[in-house]
Amino acid sequence: MIDDLDRAIISTLQENARVSYAEIANIEGVSPATIHVRIEKLRQAGIITGTHIHVDPRKLGYDVCCFIGINLARAGDYPSALQQLNALPEVVEAHYTTGQYSIFIKVMVRSIDDLQNLLINKIQPIEEIQATETLISLQQPIMRQIQV
Repeated sequence: MIDDLDRAIISTLQENARVSYAEIANIEGVSPATIHVRIEKLRQAGIITGTHIHVDPRKLGYDVCCFIGINLARAGDYPSALQQLNALPEVVEAHYTTGQYSIFIKVMVRSIDDLQNLLINKIQPIEEIQATETLISLQQPIMRQIQV
């Protein structure tokens, strides 16, 4: 499916998505056209899904990161609950999980007061949600992309 050159390209782009095709080509000892073709194939295969910037939420005033485990009233409630959670801008990730929770979400808010408001006025009123458990993140010492 992918070879060593593809892996090297992905790794380089994960480190710096703004690196030019010519720079990657120079590092890998191939032509910029080869890099262009390879990246397009990786995009078409859905392996590369976009380019992103990383923003420090704390620099924008979002000082509270937490995870909320959600138990649904019924398994069939998942699509509706997910749609309502997706409408909340504070929800930055959602995972459909096995184990203790049906849905596990990551939320970013500016303060504990904002977290309380989110829980009481936006999440808990969702009919499909039976119960929640909130875990506040104190720090994020590891954050990385998957290595290829």
